[in-house]
Amino acid sequence: MSENLLKVQPIRNGTVIDHIKPGRGRKILEVLGLSGSGTTISLLMNVPSKKRDRKDIIKVEDRELSENETEKLALLSPNARVNIIRNYAVAEKKKIEIPKVISGTVHCPNDNCISNNERGSSTHFKLLEHESLRIQCIYCGRKIDEDNIEFI
Repeated sequence: MSENLLKVQPIRNGTVIDHIKPGRGRKILEVLGLSGSGTTISLLMNVPSKKRDRKDIIKVEDRELSENETEKLALLSPNARVNIIRNYAVAEKKKIEIPKVISGTVHCPNDNCISNNERGSSTHFKLLEHESLRIQCIYCGRKIDEDNIEFI
């Protein structure tokens, strides 16, 4: 038998997040609030990958990601893939890409920013750099790199 065989049960319905940056799986579970959802979740870490050296994989039973969750996933692990599973088969495949404008997902660290002080306002950031993730608040101009992003 092959040593590269993954020993994880297939799911009937749900979501498989594949090609996650190695070591990011736990952070994704935390940010998306998946671990407290009451559904079965499988987290595979440092799995061998053909495209990259290693990757993480998350399997979530009986749940599909919302647009907001997909946007957060894009910021946490650009180039991840989301597979929607229905009746044990892949029904949809989505390549996750960082949107050019990120709205209502990230907190601006500037305490004086209008998005933190104006009632009913929502945060808006524009993508500056894709490779070494860097975004900028549209209101106050504050730049944030990948390691300092705080999610709402």
